Amino acid sequence: MSEPAKFLTAFAQALSTMALYSEGHPARERAIDRAHEQLTALQASDAQPEFSFLGEETVYRNVAMREMRDWEWAGRLANAGVQRLEFEHAVGRAEFEEFLEQVLARLTMSAIDTSEARQTRASSIKFGAIGIRGETKAQQEAYAAPVATATIGYSLGEEVEAVRWMHTEVGDRAALPLLEAESVVRSLSVAMHGESEMVLPLLELRQFDEYTTTHCLNVSVLTMALAEHLGMSGSDVRTFGVAGLLHDLGKVRVPLEILNKPGKLTDEERTVIQSHTVEGAKIIITSDRELDLAAAVAYEHHIMLNGGGYPKRHYERDPHKASTLVHVCDVFDALRTKRPYREAWETERVLGYLEEKAGSEFDPDVARPFIQMIRSLEGKVVRATGLGESDSRTETA
Repeated sequence: MSEPAKFLTAFAQALSTMALYSEGHPARERAIDRAHEQLTALQASDAQPEFSFLGEETVYRNVAMREMRDWEWAGRLANAGVQRLEFEHAVGRAEFEEFLEQVLARLTMSAIDTSEARQTRASSIKFGAIGIRGETKAQQEAYAAPVATATIGYSLGEEVEAVRWMHTEVGDRAALPLLEAESVVRSLSVAMHGESEMVLPLLELRQFDEYTTTHCLNVSVLTMALAEHLGMSGSDVRTFGVAGLLHDLGKVRVPLEILNKPGKLTDEERTVIQSHTVEGAKIIITSDRELDLAAAVAYEHHIMLNGGGYPKRHYERDPHKASTLVHVCDVFDALRTKRPYREAWETERVLGYLEEKAGSEFDPDVARPFIQMIRSLEGKVVRATGLGESDSRTETA
């Protein structure tokens, strides 16, 4: 068993023992000692270990821990709002025990606020929900730079080509170019605010084999618009936009013969299609640690409020807020687009569906503001053009 796995095992055993015995009990003290010793041993080779608990996956730094696959505590911790765990520098025994008590409180008291990451007083241990990391100074300056809006049109040809290139890089080299993803989102944000009022530059599907690229860009635009409508900060809006752009990335690992199938999928083929959520999360989180929120969205964006959808989870927990936004935007864009197996729905029909399913499939605190936003932007949804050569990958599901 690897050192990270040994630590996690001792960590879980300590929490279990602490739940049974009061402070000062010998069994409790021994369990805490063992877990602290395992952490010390781990930090001897990795001074700042980092863990993420994503669905049924336990990730150490950027690598999924196969030996901890289906580790039941991953779901328990995530459900309690502990999706990320980071240790900085050497951790003392007293500080470690305080940290364990805080985690145990989360596991046993549902009323505890888990909306933001907490940390021990000494700041050596950080844990909480997957969130948004701070932008670099260079990124902040780039975002704050003035933009000339007089020449802005609604041709997104360069953005389309950038997304296609990103998909090729992921498929051929298993490398996700983060800078290009951020650049595309920045361009989309500029197009949305090029006039005195917000507009939604949504790409129109011209050929079925353009769906993947068109859909990713549209979901990114819609997600940013909704995040802004909900009053989120500029940094959060852009980060949610990146998550929307990458939400279907796992489909690059779905065989073309399944993606290209014009008829009804078999149960086996549908299972392969549905695997894109897990595959996308793995691609993203192993490509760049800064994209852990996007990885969560890729994993969760087909999970319904009532627990339905996919992937199947051993332990139920609420999806990240970003996932609930992308879920609504994903369904809206998919239904309003013509597909090989059905005609496009009219906008009002789609909005009616979202309204009907708010509270069961969709988070009502997200779906209803989305409906309000789309209706308030009537006449400001513009057709964006500039698609180049057709994408070689086709989707029919």
